[in-house]
Amino acid sequence: MSLRTILIHPDPRLKKVAEPVARITPEIEALAADMLATMYDAPGIGLAAPQIGVGARIFVMDATRDPEAERAPIVMVNPQITWTSEALNTYDEGCLSIPDQYADVTRPAELRMEWLGLDGKTHDQEFDGLWATCAQHELDHLDGILFIDHLSAIKRQMITRKMVKFKREQARG
Repeated sequence: MSLRTILIHPDPRLKKVAEPVARITPEIEALAADMLATMYDAPGIGLAAPQIGVGARIFVMDATRDPEAERAPIVMVNPQITWTSEALNTYDEGCLSIPDQYADVTRPAELRMEWLGLDGKTHDQEFDGLWATCAQHELDHLDGILFIDHLSAIKRQMITRKMVKFKREQARG
């Protein structure tokens, strides 16, 4: 298990649609372990493979925010939404690939997802609250969509300019 480098927007790899995973292999299991370690270290509540430069349809999440609570990591391979509620929820979203930038994004308040687990079996579960928001945010990453793509063009351009400046300053050291 090793920490991976998280790509920072704008990076063209973040805008690519990820490819389905054919089957669970030791490499996919190792990737999931690295992603969980990277997510917890960041710290974040979700991380999609494209965020570490891997074009595979896999993401990890753990929306347990209470530091006293036991971790509840979920690894989703080839996830898909099978149902969403009509009720909506607006959450102040952030992203490990867009550090220190937050904005309100409105999404379905509840959803049902189906995915392949590392055990090779199909899983099906409903999520609500922060878990639902996180699952949709990470699934967007697999489709080359960032949370800022849900914002107005002006807000998106403003955040993108901040990220370009941030990356320039990082490169200078």
